[in-house]
Amino acid sequence: MNKVYLLTGGNVGNRQQYLQQSANLIDARCGKIISRSSIYETAPWGKTDQAAFLNQALEVSTKLTAEKLLDELLAIEQAAGRKRAEKYGPRTIDIDMLFFNDDVLSTPVLTVPHPQLAFRRFVLEPMNELAPLYMHPVLKKTIAQLLDECPDKLPVKKFSFT
Repeated sequence: MNKVYLLTGGNVGNRQQYLQQSANLIDARCGKIISRSSIYETAPWGKTDQAAFLNQALEVSTKLTAEKLLDELLAIEQAAGRKRAEKYGPRTIDIDMLFFNDDVLSTPVLTVPHPQLAFRRFVLEPMNELAPLYMHPVLKKTIAQLLDECPDKLPVKKFSFT
């Protein structure tokens, strides 16, 4: 079995519902969700004139290869109405593959570990909750170390359901 860390997030429509729908589909189509971080409300990154995001990290155990998993994740995004109209733009759901085992992959469609995760607090905060001692296979630092050194100061806070 392969151990995978994913980040789900979105800022359009019923954000909580899209996170839950995507988690259900990941569990049904990709592999068993082993653990989930809290849900975090995060400031938009890259394009700041849009609504705040909800994000959640997932640890998944899968039999799929990284490439097959990516295909399934893209299909789940599409099923949730994801439109790729604008880079860093608003979206119903985004599912990023952060880590696949300790593999280092670089293909025209997939780079693992995710190349920007060390610079994104909205990724590191939920990942730190799940796996603070996980060692980044390229940077050779733990998630906790990467979070401590992260230059991104945008707000990331646990989401309270009211």
